[in-house]
This record gives sequence, C-alpha cells and structure tokens, in this order.
Amino acid sequence: MPLFDELDHDNQQQINDLVSHRVLNKGELIINPSEEAQLVIVARGNLKIYQLSSNGHEQLMRIAEPGDYEGENSLLGAQNDSVYGEALQKTEVCILRYSDFHELLKQRPELALKLLSINAEKMKQMEQQSKFLMMEKVEERLANYLLTLNKVAKNDSVVIPIKLKDLATFIGTTPETLSRKLKLLEQKKIIKKNHKQIRILDVDALEDV
Repeated sequence: MPLFDELDHDNQQQINDLVSHRVLNKGELIINPSEEAQLVIVARGNLKIYQLSSNGHEQLMRIAEPGDYEGENSLLGAQNDSVYGEALQKTEVCILRYSDFHELLKQRPELALKLLSINAEKMKQMEQQSKFLMMEKVEERLANYLLTLNKVAKNDSVVIPIKLKDLATFIGTTPETLSRKLKLLEQKKIIKKNHKQIRILDVDALEDV
C-alpha cells in the first residue's frame, strides 16, 4: 500500500511482522466503533464501508476492493464513532493495530507525514464523491459510475462489484429507479446487461448522458 511503499526492505519486513491476517465470512464485521483502532487492508474479496445515521439507517460510503484500506485516521489517533466495515463475500484482510503502529512511529516519525499526505488525497476523493452526488439526474450518476468502471477495467465489459441495491444507495436513488435507468440504457443500445455484468456498447453515447 502507498503508506509503506517507499520504505526499504528491512523496514517493510518490520511492518509485516506487526501485521496479522484474518479471513472473514460474508456479513462479518471487521471495523466498528467498539473495536480497537486499526488499519484494515483488503487482500482478497470486498468490504462494504458504511456509517449509521442517527435513525440507524446504513449510509454506504464506498466499497473497499483488494489493495484498498480503511482506518488510516485511526492510526493518527482519531476516534471512530460511526464507521463500519463488513465483508460482502469471503474476504481476507491484513490488520495493523494502532498500539503496534504507534510504537513504530517512535522509530519512523516520517511515516506520520506520509500518512497525513495520503489522508489528504483520500479527502479529495470524498469531495469528488460529494460533487458526484450533486449531479441532478440519476442517469448522469449511473453513467458516470459505469464510465469509471470502464476506465478502471480498461475493457468494455465490466462487472458491478456490489449488489444492485447497494449501487442504488451509492448513487443516491432507489433500486426500482436504478433498474429503470439500466433498462433505458439497454433500450437505447448504449449498454447490454446480464445480471451484474455490463457490456458498454457505445462509450460516446454514455459520455453524452
């Protein structure tokens, strides 16, 4: 992960010795406010990162895929009041506890500066997500999401990595509206849908949306 990629081999090994590994079953929580502060790195599978509103409803923040991580704020001493991480399938994670990392920072204080830099970049991404949700039309947000998958996969055939009801929450709509918008894109021959697999037939048309 970016936080440790500039360290020499010996120091990377030192961190590796502090990391524990855990395999989660679908629906199992690995991040919640009652747990000790920790950095969770996804090795395989997917984590649903969400927070609970005052009325107890889930608010999806993002899906952490292999190579993603959550909890860097905790490593800086911030308290987790409302964020949860739940396995969407059988998922393997690497865990670095705050107490272990704090001892390491005494030896490598430059890691704290790099962590702050990475956190600033993540905040920028969260701001972009806020702008994304401000798009007036659902079809604009859906098209933007599909184009992002297309860009990451570098392939016109993409797979939606989350349940459609979670995607609906992510783009700020209902599952019923999401289903209608996907069908509309199919009718216009912009995409071809097969369950969660989407083949983008006309990238230019999707960008126009």
